[in-house]
Amino acid sequence: MSKEKRTKDKLFYSPVDMNAALKGQFQVREWGERRTSYWVTSDANLIRKTMNMPAIEQKSAIERAGLRPISSYNQTDFVKDRVAVEVQFGKYAFVAYDLFVKHMAFFVGDLIDVGVELLPMKELQEEMSSGVAYYEGELYNLIREGRGVPAVPLVLLGLVP
Repeated sequence: MSKEKRTKDKLFYSPVDMNAALKGQFQVREWGERRTSYWVTSDANLIRKTMNMPAIEQKSAIERAGLRPISSYNQTDFVKDRVAVEVQFGKYAFVAYDLFVKHMAFFVGDLIDVGVELLPMKELQEEMSSGVAYYEGELYNLIREGRGVPAVPLVLLGLVP
């Protein structure tokens, strides 16, 4: 529970503490963080050409084109057996980043077959110490995008207290 109080007498769940507890449980089950590194530049056509190259080749190709290679990476919380899990107790924008950037990058890079997003259900979100995204709202957002968007198989899981 968070020491932060919204009212005089009520304590709220701490997203930081909940994240730490889940991390510990994933780690004992041998799920680990995964990072994929790559190089970007200002030329969209060059990015398209280098996107599927190994990182070292991306950098060389960008340099040969006379452009500045910029090191970048994507990281996901837990990966095991070609499944990526993101635990998201952050603000709304972070969920969109997970779904449309992180899971997509690992899927397109052939590192995963499915992405899983863990979110609090509204019932839990209302008991948290800071305003975070919640399952029902993000499910609505995904459905509104239409079938096939994002183009990565996803599972949304809602957590309750």
